[in-house]
Amino acid sequence: MQPTFHPIAMEDNVATFQLTSYRFGIPGAGKKVYIQASLHADEVPAMLVAHVLRRELERLEAEGRIKGEIILVPAANPIGLSQVVHGAPFGRYDLSTGLNFNRFYKHVAADLKASLKDALGPDAQANAALVREHARRSIAAWTTESPTQDLKKTLLGMAIDADIMLDLHCDNEAVLHLYCGTPLAERVKPLAALLGAHATLLARESGGEPFDEACSRLWWELADHFGPDTPIPMGCVAVTVELRGEMDVRYDLAEKDAQGLLQYLAHQGVLDIALAPLPALLAEPTPLEGVEPIAAPHSGVLVFLKKLGERVQAGDAVADIVNPVSGKVSTLRCTQSGVLFASTAHRHLLRGMHVCKIAGGTAWRTGSLLGN
Repeated sequence: MQPTFHPIAMEDNVATFQLTSYRFGIPGAGKKVYIQASLHADEVPAMLVAHVLRRELERLEAEGRIKGEIILVPAANPIGLSQVVHGAPFGRYDLSTGLNFNRFYKHVAADLKASLKDALGPDAQANAALVREHARRSIAAWTTESPTQDLKKTLLGMAIDADIMLDLHCDNEAVLHLYCGTPLAERVKPLAALLGAHATLLARESGGEPFDEACSRLWWELADHFGPDTPIPMGCVAVTVELRGEMDVRYDLAEKDAQGLLQYLAHQGVLDIALAPLPALLAEPTPLEGVEPIAAPHSGVLVFLKKLGERVQAGDAVADIVNPVSGKVSTLRCTQSGVLFASTAHRHLLRGMHVCKIAGGTAWRTGSLLGN
């Protein structure tokens, strides 16, 4: 295991930060894997999973069982971890700008469309190597303007040329679910099966430039741009893994999730460990455009009528909003059939606040699909 300490925003007279990454295996000996935890710094379950991964990867490296290179960033957001407002952690948004830490990563495809013109040929693997080389150059040339952009550049610089990128998050309250690019659906099914994902949400472009798409979307955009005579493979399987809810910080869950991730890497030929059989998928992938967000129509107490992970049919009653002063009770019904996969942890809401999300099978939404 080789630790690397990355200075972030090292200026005199202001706060400075340090990011730590760990490298396992040998660069160039096989696939490159990048795993980061808690880019949203208040999403704590991911850091506990990273702790278990580090322990297991140290052991596997000592036994010579790593057949490639793995970079693990166990706490990806030292800036967000330092943000505490009146005793409450505040790690999803940058306090200096109000921007989401998982948005606005550099999308390098535009640079590469220009720099790779006349450089690619008929060999898909040679083309992939060139894409990675030019992607690294594009990130290195990213001019940053704030400590948070320094952090984003550092993280993306480690991940941009990875074969596999796993970004570990969690929701407010949720069952385990995944986000990935539509062209990666079949390649992500083994991971969904091994982790027991209740939903895998697909989009070619979800909006807002999140981290996973900064790593993966360039591949299908370049393939479309250069056409079938210039073969470009889907060079990065990038997945956002939502490890249930913020309060699901337990050793048993962390051990289970870490073992699922390690099994996925074994099935991808990165780890030399006994392969567990792939479980049956809990749910087929569905379009992110098919997710139905439900909001509170007025203030009141939130009472759920369905459980997380439960399948619902269009028209089903999902929750009630009970106003204890007026006595008004509103029953919230879904308009799409699917899986209730995420919800708010709050039980008193104001009008317009988020209640829950249903993963439906039919695309119907457009525009920015992830929200803030």
